[in-house]
Amino acid sequence: MTDWYEAVAAGAELGEGPIWDSESENLWWVDILASRVHRFHPATGTNETLVLNQHVGAIAPRATGGSVLNLRDGVGLLDPAGEFSWLHFEPVPGRRGNDAAVASDGALWAGTMRYDEAAGGGTLSRIAADGAVTLVLDDVTVSNGIGWSPDGSRMYYVDSPTRRIDVFTFVAGQARDRRSWVEIEQGAGWPDGLTVDSAGAVWVALWDGAAVRRYTPDGRLDQEVPLPVSRPTSCAFGGSGLTDLYVTSARTGLTRPQAEAGSLLVVPDVGRGLPQTCFAG
Repeated sequence: MTDWYEAVAAGAELGEGPIWDSESENLWWVDILASRVHRFHPATGTNETLVLNQHVGAIAPRATGGSVLNLRDGVGLLDPAGEFSWLHFEPVPGRRGNDAAVASDGALWAGTMRYDEAAGGGTLSRIAADGAVTLVLDDVTVSNGIGWSPDGSRMYYVDSPTRRIDVFTFVAGQARDRRSWVEIEQGAGWPDGLTVDSAGAVWVALWDGAAVRRYTPDGRLDQEVPLPVSRPTSCAFGGSGLTDLYVTSARTGLTRPQAEAGSLLVVPDVGRGLPQTCFAG
């Protein structure tokens, strides 16, 4: 059994969106329902927080410094001094931003979902550095994990209620030919956030499945890591060698208390991740 340990006992309502910033050697993550951004520095064990004025689904570093945020009402920017501005403002009543990821060309792929999780109420869009938005999918329920193969030819994507990880052919910044790649069996939980390792395998967190799984590039289940939380939400490789898998988790909706629910967990030396591209805007 692979060991894990608790990096931050945050008690997050809905911890999500871990991403490693190689320049600062920090692990960024969010608590969506607390409107809170976390920055964890493994070398010192410190975890700093920033409270925003609305729900935040994801964060990623910017090439010019600061960060980009997938928020309730659109996509926003924080500059290095902490000043906020909107890059794309599109408030829709009852809808919020959820998971997001940056492609190799520096564009942000950002998902949305309705608070009531109504079928087809969410979207997936590509946001360029200048704020230009391309709607990619407009019939999504819970837009979740996004990631790319090491050579950039594949984009993986999760709409959680489908119980699938889908794959697109990715060419010149465009996702085409969506098809089912992996189906999560009944009783194993729901696919949530994901990351791709240097071997091209996909690691996915299983909401209500108390585990993260690794699937090889041909879609074969290769490894399952049991966790002490029933609702892991997403995962990302970090640390100096990108060998530690960080896993966010949630305590919202639990019927029984779990000591580590809402914590940031670490599975050490479990693989090797890929460097994350910064948002170009």
